[in-house]
Amino acid sequence: QVQLHESGGGLVQAGDSLRLSCAASGDTFGSYAMGWFRQAPGKEREFVAAISRSGRVTKYGDSVKGQFTISRDDAENTAYLQMNNLKPEDSAVYYCAAVVTPYDSASFAMRTRYNYWGQGTQVTVSS
Repeated sequence: QVQLHESGGGLVQAGDSLRLSCAASGDTFGSYAMGWFRQAPGKEREFVAAISRSGRVTKYGDSVKGQFTISRDDAENTAYLQMNNLKPEDSAVYYCAAVVTPYDSASFAMRTRYNYWGQGTQVTVSS
């Protein structure tokens, strides 16, 4: 099993940047593809980004392409989400998730594919 803990959220102004971190426990971090999702009040949880086990393959939701960047540092057992030019509509609770996979793939846009979830970190963007 793996436990995930997000950090880095907060209150920022439109146009600012934030970097979210997702620290994973355990020593098999390299076995997992990682993903980020977000959920705003009254809305479904939305796919944001995913990264493959090696970090060489990434996938983004249409609403964040060109604005967010996902990365991972296996030495630190941590995944990151760099968020630039933030907008009020980016306000949400951001969750990281891990999926066990033998493949070097980032094709994990469906929340039901993920085995483990963090508790989430709030991001609020004021206009």
